[in-house]
Amino acid sequence: MSSDVISGSCLCGEATYEITGNMGIFQYCHCSRCRKFTGSTYASNLFVSPDQFKWVKGESIVGTYSPKETKYFATAFCKNCGSSLPWRSKGGKVVVIPAGTLDGNPGIKPHQNIFCASKAEWYKASSELPEYDELPKK
Repeated sequence: MSSDVISGSCLCGEATYEITGNMGIFQYCHCSRCRKFTGSTYASNLFVSPDQFKWVKGESIVGTYSPKETKYFATAFCKNCGSSLPWRSKGGKVVVIPAGTLDGNPGIKPHQNIFCASKAEWYKASSELPEYDELPKK
């Protein structure tokens, strides 16, 4: 666990936060809820304890969605730009940080994929795809 402060923000920069460490969990979640919320093949989530997280500004523009039928899942987003933002699990024991909102290196790399049984039928691992430093020329 790091004592460095890592900042994060939404796309418009109106909601910002800081984390000081992590719980050692950084994973890709392929469940259908995470896919719907992120609009992607999976969510990249880092977990921190509530005492390792604080809003710096914009907490008042953070919206939440917490489906009644879920045990842990909820979401948060910027009401201004729609970006995913950190959210507290329903049990309150963890804050889920969407890794794409981090402005720095959290000092941990993803170490597992979860809910792979429900991953998108069209999913293809990024390691199987060509890589370009910029938009490819046609």
